[in-house]
Amino acid sequence: MKKSVTIIILLLIIVVFGGSMYYLYQKNAEDPVVYEIEELSKKNIVKKAVATGSILPLEEVLIKPNISGVIEEIYVEGGDYVKSGDLLAKIKVVPNLNALNDAKNSIDESKINLDDQKRNYERQLSLFDKGVISKADLERAQVAFDQARQSYGAANKRYDIVKTGTTSGFGNAANTLIKSTVSGMVLEVPVEVGNQVIESNNFNEGTTIAAIADVEKMIFEGKVDESEVGRIKEELPLEITVGAIENKVFDAVLDYIAPKGKEENGAIQFEIKGTLKKQDSIFIRAGLSANASIILARADSVLALKEALVQFDDETKKPYVEVETSEQQFERREIELGVSDGIFVEVKSGLDIEDRIKVWNAIEEEENAD
Repeated sequence: MKKSVTIIILLLIIVVFGGSMYYLYQKNAEDPVVYEIEELSKKNIVKKAVATGSILPLEEVLIKPNISGVIEEIYVEGGDYVKSGDLLAKIKVVPNLNALNDAKNSIDESKINLDDQKRNYERQLSLFDKGVISKADLERAQVAFDQARQSYGAANKRYDIVKTGTTSGFGNAANTLIKSTVSGMVLEVPVEVGNQVIESNNFNEGTTIAAIADVEKMIFEGKVDESEVGRIKEELPLEITVGAIENKVFDAVLDYIAPKGKEENGAIQFEIKGTLKKQDSIFIRAGLSANASIILARADSVLALKEALVQFDDETKKPYVEVETSEQQFERREIELGVSDGIFVEVKSGLDIEDRIKVWNAIEEEENAD
């Protein structure tokens, strides 16, 4: 009985020892874990916020008529340069029947009054010649006659203005001639010959005859998300890229941030504006879509590290990396970070350009092969 127990124990020892040897053999047969290495470099790191928008003139003036009618002639087209006072278009007046009838009635009433005052004046003149009335009475009759004659002339001119838009003696100030009020480039002429236009008044903004702007003064107008608006401020530099102009970046300065946001597609957007610096060699057309990079911070030619290589201590939350000391041997080193663009981060202290940094996600050769 004792002999059987001894044999069983020996067999168990042999099995355990064999299993252990097999396990150790398998472990030694596995390839060791190899960590990749990243090197540091000198880079320009720029922290940005992005806004989308378009290029627009700083000041765009809409020329509108002060009389209703039909476009008879157009003297300019988009792209033309004009000066203040240059003729843009001519309007043919289509008279309003009610206004025309009122003006005609005013002429008739003025004519009746004029004839009456004329008869009275002639009567007073005859009595004055006979010595019946004083000179003062004659002068009062003459003044009334002159006033009636003036009213009759004004009624005729009013009738001409209602009917044709102008009258004799006012050729240079005729409402039918639409002139530019500013100097600049004609951006568009949204009307054609034969189109009916409405005058600008207190109840209607009127029909636009032409849009004129100084294309030497352009701005970027765009929108930023509410998550970005707290990071930006006025006077920050902008880098503008225009989709229609390749390989060109335009410098600008952030001038305006809307104090109130507007909801668009479920998100709150804030309007921003930035003035472009003058470009002598490149003509930027109004209305081009553009993107603006708002420069929040910049660090030029600094020691840079991939942000993915940075680890943070669980307790102190301070950043650190693992630096190679010898072949696949690493030591922990705390670092001080600066500006980050989301991919690279500035290293202010703790590392040198020669240091080699461990990629802290272990990669096995077998997994790479797969």
